[in-house]
Amino acid sequence: MLLYYDEQMVPEMKLMNYMNLNIHPVQFSFFKDRTHEFEEIFHAHQGMELLVVHEGHGLAVIDQQLVELAPGSVFIFRPFQLHRLRVYNLPQDRYVRSMFVLEPAVLEAALSPHPSLREFFRKLWKDPLAPQSFRCSSLTALASMYRLYAPRIEAGAERGTERLLEEQLLFLTAFMHQLRADAEQEQPGSQLPALPQALPNKNSSTAERMLAWIEEHYREPFKLSELAQAVHLTPNHVSAAFRQAIGSSITEYLTARRIRQACWLLRTTDMSVQEIGESVGLGNFSYFCQLFKKHVGLTPYKFKFL
Repeated sequence: MLLYYDEQMVPEMKLMNYMNLNIHPVQFSFFKDRTHEFEEIFHAHQGMELLVVHEGHGLAVIDQQLVELAPGSVFIFRPFQLHRLRVYNLPQDRYVRSMFVLEPAVLEAALSPHPSLREFFRKLWKDPLAPQSFRCSSLTALASMYRLYAPRIEAGAERGTERLLEEQLLFLTAFMHQLRADAEQEQPGSQLPALPQALPNKNSSTAERMLAWIEEHYREPFKLSELAQAVHLTPNHVSAAFRQAIGSSITEYLTARRIRQACWLLRTTDMSVQEIGESVGLGNFSYFCQLFKKHVGLTPYKFKFL
């Protein structure tokens, strides 16, 4: 319906995308039909992503959890957090979603007149124990709200970046207010939304154990035999089970996890590029720089000072 960043201008899906938050801190996409454009890839954003599913079924991989994706699913992805969506039965079934990518500090400041709402948002942003996915009990109400605010945001864009940001933040304030209302309706007295059930099947359970093992060991040289031993499967079975559940190879996920951590360290520490490569299990300096540029689109040095 409305697009405030142009996804077609991204030459290929990179691990780190939507870099234009450096130009404007909030980017919106309302009711985007991705049925014929969707690509499965592990990726992360420099900002926080709020994703609402209107149509489609599948699963989301968030850190070491596999969670069902269905109409009414709302996902909160934190800055630099690795995640992947799998959508089933495309293109026979449609996948339509709304997505908002933002610098969270900007919204936090906008919520300062509403202390309890700001605290709700801060938990979603920073609390490691806070749910990151839940069921929206009033998807129709959210859709009506989108349609109410969309023309205002469009008009704001015509009046300059300050007015556009003001309209976007007013919408996000209303969006957070609706999310909190849903959370309290699901769990009276709670300030956080209810997390949906993880997918209850054997392959998902095995995949989650593999993801947890990789999370513990990704900084070390990878040995498939050690992962297989840890989850009590043969190496061939491990690779097949991982691909079936997650939709990618172990190598693809491991690379994405390492590059995601490198991005985080480049932005938040004073470590040298070489030290960061070594700390994420990529001790060959030239290979680390080559791999980083392939997945991020920039050299580590350019990314650090972007």
